[in-house]
Amino acid sequence: MNYHSLSLRRILRHISCGVILTDAAIVAAVYILTGNRTAVICGAVVAAGSICWGILLTVIFQKKLSSFTVEICSTLEEMIQDNVQEKPYMEEETLLARIVHRLRELYRVMLRQKEQNARAREALQSLVSDISHQTRTPVTNLKMIQETLQEENLTDIERKEFLKAQESQIDKLDFLVEAMVKTSRLETGVITLEKKTQNLYDTLAEALAGIFAKADQKQMDIRVNCPETFMIAHDRKWTTEAIFNILDNAVKYTPPGGRIGVSVERWEAYAKIDIADTGKGIPENHYALIFQRFYREKEVHDEDGVGIGLYLAREIISLQGGYIKVSSSSGEGTVFSIFLPNECVI
Repeated sequence: MNYHSLSLRRILRHISCGVILTDAAIVAAVYILTGNRTAVICGAVVAAGSICWGILLTVIFQKKLSSFTVEICSTLEEMIQDNVQEKPYMEEETLLARIVHRLRELYRVMLRQKEQNARAREALQSLVSDISHQTRTPVTNLKMIQETLQEENLTDIERKEFLKAQESQIDKLDFLVEAMVKTSRLETGVITLEKKTQNLYDTLAEALAGIFAKADQKQMDIRVNCPETFMIAHDRKWTTEAIFNILDNAVKYTPPGGRIGVSVERWEAYAKIDIADTGKGIPENHYALIFQRFYREKEVHDEDGVGIGLYLAREIISLQGGYIKVSSSSGEGTVFSIFLPNECVI
């Protein structure tokens, strides 16, 4: 495309020539048809007036267009430099105002996308760092066990013990990888939670089924208070995961013969799910820490786990518009309260 042929001056010059030629043709036609010089003079005056007005309008249009171009270029330059300044709202409904407004909207969308990409990169870097840190210990243990198993002077009993330890470390790695995959999928938006209005009782039943065996081994008493027809919008699969993680922690850190209670009640804006235990409790200054990825209390390092369950639970509930609260007294147990919005989704 020949952009030079589309220049504003060239276009205006062609229009002016066209107007002049048209006026001259009209005046000539009037003279030929009437032969009246007065009519010709009047026509010439009118033609001259229209030409003057045309020139004036052309100059005004050129200035307006120049101002329009400068404003557009200025806005684009600010976008390129990533330095868009907030300007007073243009009340006048003009083409320039509409275009500038849309450009600024585009810039805000691009800025949000840039921030999301930056957060995704940070999350990925953090994830890689966490994986490296968390896998180092089990991998080191596996190497040591493997070296020991290669020794020929081991008895059958000792060999079985080392094989059992090896299996335990492999299970830990498997659990860690699975948990990290779930975490990364949630954080990066690969998994989208599908909320729909359904029975919460069935969701609780699925979560409780995962901890009954462990609780039975510790002779724990589990009580549930939830109407069988309690309906609320939630993603069953992932909400089950969140509730199970909290219940699993309750079983781990509650001594044998302890109690776990699950109760549900509906508030005005939220449904509240309380999971209470009679465990060791959590110091108040650690409430925020327990939801961090891979955080574990020093006193519980002998228990199985990698410290990612509560982090996952909070992420899952947050993605559904809810939140989790903790209340605890040292030595008297802990209550985790899950709040899910009372919205209706088909």
